[in-house]
Amino acid sequence: MKRIPELIMLDLDGTLYVGKQPIPGAISALQLLRKRGIQLRFLTNTTTKSLDELIAQLRVMGFTLDDEELISAPVGAKLELLSIQQNLRRPLRIWPVVADGIKQDFSEFFWDEQRPDYIVLGDIGDAWDITLINNLFNAMHAGAELIALHKNRFWQTHEGLKADIGFFVAGLEYVCSKNARVMGKPNRAFFQRVLDSVGVDAANALMVGDDLDSDIGGAQQMGVRGCLVKTGKYRDAYLDHSSVKPAYVIASVADLAHMWD
Repeated sequence: MKRIPELIMLDLDGTLYVGKQPIPGAISALQLLRKRGIQLRFLTNTTTKSLDELIAQLRVMGFTLDDEELISAPVGAKLELLSIQQNLRRPLRIWPVVADGIKQDFSEFFWDEQRPDYIVLGDIGDAWDITLINNLFNAMHAGAELIALHKNRFWQTHEGLKADIGFFVAGLEYVCSKNARVMGKPNRAFFQRVLDSVGVDAANALMVGDDLDSDIGGAQQMGVRGCLVKTGKYRDAYLDHSSVKPAYVIASVADLAHMWD
């Protein structure tokens, strides 16, 4: 890489850590990047923990960051709903189908599972069943719009790869003939919000992540260079058959410390 970026955006799970263990060399690499004057932002589609919980988790692992440096999909959804509510000049009725840990992020809206204006869909683990799917289907047929906190296809766990909520988002879009508003990566508005928060142009930014579609593809559609790490959900075969081609592929985030030596 010849041009040093002014801003590096970093995915969390699978890129900085797996489970509760930091990727070897990740903490020292980020410290060196800061010494070089590079600004950092931490982006996540994780929707099972609140912003405060995520920040605390990173700090316990040994990462150093300011509160405003972490930007999550639920925060993006809340800002979107507040904007819609302001434009409509009336309280929004929402149905938050999200993990208990982030329901508090939507407490200022009126909750209505019967006639919601918007369904907010996030990670709910094993709570999926056919009754819930049909209730969501009927609410959308009655007029509800779908806000998906992300649309990831799969994710890495300590048990191996697992299907992510993109499975359910795509299914609901198909059966209801509606497109969801996707709040996290790879949504263009999500990346633009991050760039604007730092005041950096896309050409001077770099996105580092393990998700070829959401991290790299999402960034590259904004003109941001993408750097794929071979940790987390990375698979050789998936990269070989994908139309998304990263600008850089490195073994792990630890290699960032030496890319400009």
